[in-house]
Formats: sequence, C-alpha cells, structure tokens
Amino acid sequence: MSEEKELTFEEAMAKLEEIVEKLEEGNVPLEQAISFFQEGMKLSKLCHDKLQHVEKQMEYILREDGQLAPFSLQEEE
Repeated sequence: MSEEKELTFEEAMAKLEEIVEKLEEGNVPLEQAISFFQEGMKLSKLCHDKLQHVEKQMEYILREDGQLAPFSLQEEE
C-alpha cells in the first residue's frame, strides 16, 4: 500500500476482495502471489484497526440528555 492518503474501511475491503479473487484464480506467479498476500495482510490489519477504533467509540453513546452512557447491544431472544 503505497498510497499517499489513508484508505477508508470500504476502500480497503474492496481492494482486499480483489486480491482474494486474484489469489483464488490460482494463475498468479509465485512472486506476485507473495506480493498480493503481503498487501492483503496490510489491508486486513488496516480494516481490523479501523473496526477496533469504531468499537471503542461505540463503548459510550450519547443519550438524549447529552450525557455519555455505556453502550451495549442487547440481543433479542
């Protein structure tokens, strides 16, 4: 990833999906496959880091009265 701007989560996922498709085709030379794999790992880490950041942001949610409150998902039974 030698891009100057940081990718959004969606852009990184789209690039990762492209890489996976190319590798699954199986007709990629070994050196290029290794390069794709390395780029895919970087993209995977970028996506993971962005998701962790969002999870931390979601730990607290702004209530209607303007106060921060812990946020938790309640699964329906």
